[in-house]
Amino acid sequence: MDFAFDARTEELRERLLAFMATHVLPAERTAEEQRAALASPWDTPPVVEELKAEARRQGLWNLFLPDAEYGAGLTNLQYAPLAEITGHSPQLAPTALNCAAPDTGNMEVLAQFGTEAQRKQWLTPLLAGEIRSAFAMTEPDVASSDATNIETRIDRDGDDYVINGRKWYISGAMNPLCQIFIVMGKTDPDGPDIRRQQSMVLVPRDTPGLEVKRAMRVYGYEDHSHGGHAEVVFDNVRVPASNLIGEEGGGFAIAQARLGPGRIHHCMRLIGIAERAIELMCRRAVTRTAFGKPLAQQGVIQEWIADARVAVEQLRLLVLKTAWLMDTVGNKGAHTEIQAIKIATPRTVVDILDRAVQLYGAGGVSQDSPLAELWAGARTLRLADGPDEVHQRSLARRELKKYR
Repeated sequence: MDFAFDARTEELRERLLAFMATHVLPAERTAEEQRAALASPWDTPPVVEELKAEARRQGLWNLFLPDAEYGAGLTNLQYAPLAEITGHSPQLAPTALNCAAPDTGNMEVLAQFGTEAQRKQWLTPLLAGEIRSAFAMTEPDVASSDATNIETRIDRDGDDYVINGRKWYISGAMNPLCQIFIVMGKTDPDGPDIRRQQSMVLVPRDTPGLEVKRAMRVYGYEDHSHGGHAEVVFDNVRVPASNLIGEEGGGFAIAQARLGPGRIHHCMRLIGIAERAIELMCRRAVTRTAFGKPLAQQGVIQEWIADARVAVEQLRLLVLKTAWLMDTVGNKGAHTEIQAIKIATPRTVVDILDRAVQLYGAGGVSQDSPLAELWAGARTLRLADGPDEVHQRSLARRELKKYR
């Protein structure tokens, strides 16, 4: 069994590691300082555009897209270690490379299911990093862990669709550059197949009746760097029928196709976050003294660091195996592994970050360390893309089926 990266992956890894060290990590403080001086906290700091330009110049752009017509043409297995590297600076690196959610999933949807006109109008500027996008699925009034519960209506009216509903935690929607929403709702609410009731439509931000009401906080953070997580109301929003993505009743299937690669991206970035947490733990441990000796010599601290290293190595192998399976047997053939990484990775990384916060003490929960914000982001991924319990339920059923 060969665990080595292929030549192209290794070459991109070296370039990306150099880009992170030379440009991204030094820009973190600059971005924070620039954001404080912006007219709106949702505006993009100038340094982010500088990073995007440099990434494009270095050929580190749209690495996530497997379709060579639109992106780098990398497989899931090739992209996974690159996603991990971006996890060292999740607030800047994915955006700098045009590899940030929810744009990545939305570009995949448009590339795979969009019409030629839809791709020309929306995919092209997204690929160029000129605009941002949002994916509107989650709703506050239903248990959105079951996507069949969605209540937003998408009703056909002649040559138009009329949309009514309320969504929340719509990532990226506060960013002024967010110009297009992919909205999931029900076109056939009484249809016999609950997985054929939903459809997806494209809704430009400036469409009358679309109101971005407020930014939703995540453990007290507004997440400015990702464009926030907004509550959005659709009040008789009218769009042409040509804005339908795919076919009526295809929304649930498109959502599932969208989430497969995204879970690899999230999990590998989480592993990168864990690696940064381990680095911060070690640096802190060798420079702080308590009860007469360095923290690095305290047995409990050594256990935390050792356990974190073991956990990260286990997670990485599982996620890379999942990426390989997706490339070789498809998302359906890798269903068990996709669910396994979605369950294991956020839970484990949250625990590592929690130990790192504990090691830092008061500094770990302050704005002077990235740990608290990293913890908040990682903790939300136990809910995003389906909560742990939904994946556990499905995975357990598949295991039990073997014995029935």
